[in-house]
Amino acid sequence: MLVIIGCGNLNRSDDGVGVEVVRRLMKQQQSFPSEVKIFDAGTGGMEILFQARGAKKLVIIDACTTGSEPGAVFEVPGHELENRPNPSYTLHDFRWDHALYAGHRIWADEFPTDVTVFLIEAETLAYGLELSPSVLKAADLIVARVVDLISAYRSASEIASKNAL
Repeated sequence: MLVIIGCGNLNRSDDGVGVEVVRRLMKQQQSFPSEVKIFDAGTGGMEILFQARGAKKLVIIDACTTGSEPGAVFEVPGHELENRPNPSYTLHDFRWDHALYAGHRIWADEFPTDVTVFLIEAETLAYGLELSPSVLKAADLIVARVVDLISAYRSASEIASKNAL
């Protein structure tokens, strides 16, 4: 199973880019193989922890603020971004990078090791419902890139099925 998860807050302008990407992908979901699951996790890291369990491959899309040019796209292997969560009394502090760390420790082989994270540099995280033009353009690129990943996943699955016969 290939799981694609978008993260972010739609009320904070460019922070909602991950959610925007998966919403666009959901509109195309009928054309994807049935083993492709797409989720809007919003800001809930725990959602990622549970939705990723059992997946063969995981893709996460989110906004970032690194000081790079707004709309810059980063494709990073998930193991490079795993982050041990700090003790806390609220689940708001449990993010997707914590979910990657915890998932491998809790579910071991049931949690995907093939993880790709797409991060899009935000221009603004101010209150607002619209993506900035540079981030909107980056969202278009990520949608196309994820569709390519789905096609590659489909091809690999078909080859594996034929070899199993």
